[in-house]
Amino acid sequence: MATRRRGSLRRVLLTTLVTASVAGPISGVTRPGAVPAPAPAPVAPLSAATPSGLAGRYAAARAEILAAERTAARHGHRWRAARLREMADPARRFLSFDGRDGGRTVEVFGNLASAERIAVMVPGAGIDLDRYGMVRGGSLRLHDALGDRSAVVAWLGYPTPSSVSLQAVTPHRAAEAAPRLRAFVRELRAARPGARVTLVCHSYGSTVCGLAAPGLEVAGIVMTGSPGAGVQDAAALRTPATVWAGRTAGDWVAGLPHASVALPFVTVGLGADPVSPRFGARIFAAGGGGHSDYLAPGSTALASIARIVSGQAGSHA
Repeated sequence: MATRRRGSLRRVLLTTLVTASVAGPISGVTRPGAVPAPAPAPVAPLSAATPSGLAGRYAAARAEILAAERTAARHGHRWRAARLREMADPARRFLSFDGRDGGRTVEVFGNLASAERIAVMVPGAGIDLDRYGMVRGGSLRLHDALGDRSAVVAWLGYPTPSSVSLQAVTPHRAAEAAPRLRAFVRELRAARPGARVTLVCHSYGSTVCGLAAPGLEVAGIVMTGSPGAGVQDAAALRTPATVWAGRTAGDWVAGLPHASVALPFVTVGLGADPVSPRFGARIFAAGGGGHSDYLAPGSTALASIARIVSGQAGSHA
């Protein structure tokens, strides 16, 4: 056992060194966070998800998106400006928006005022305003699978680490994001106290969910393509929620060293493998596909996640 553990820790350190060697040469590339944006005006917490209250929040967020679009265009960032113009479509509904540091935003799909089932999507590394379309597409497909009386909330509420960076193999960004996710879930629960809320956490987002989990009032936590939840087993999440985990057959995450080691100034690795029997999560059928295919059209994983969010899954989904 000790030999296996030492081997796992060596693999964690090797992965970190390889990641650093790859990240180094591309560090000079223009980062999404370098696109300037104005600071958003503060908004009061959403006390009730009434049509009028939601309309006010949606209008305020749209104004922030348009302000960020003007700033990006003025500084010559045409790609970002075009993405922001798409986001400012009056038919879209955002609870909040902050264009700084790569972007943070919360978008609603469906009627939040009447939703009985709500999925909160927590994306992983490499997702920012320029790559937000991946989150939007998956959220739309999950909402379609859930049907009436449901809503999906895409929560890009933290500056995600770059996919190829040292930050992606340490829990630092997740630890910073966890209090924000807890605060948002509390706000959502207060606004829709009777709704069934489930977190759907992809990749590094599952580390965010794992660190946010203690005491969180949600029905379920679904981990997809998880490199680790920041803990060694489901019991360490200290949550009454049902914890689910699944991995597609072609997901490269399976080859990662699922372990962590505390060094003097940083913890490397994201914890145990959530799909391993020792972790203690319920396993859902994920079928084939790769790391980005959990919400692909017609996929096994999408059907499984929809059953979990709807409360229709048994001990296995």
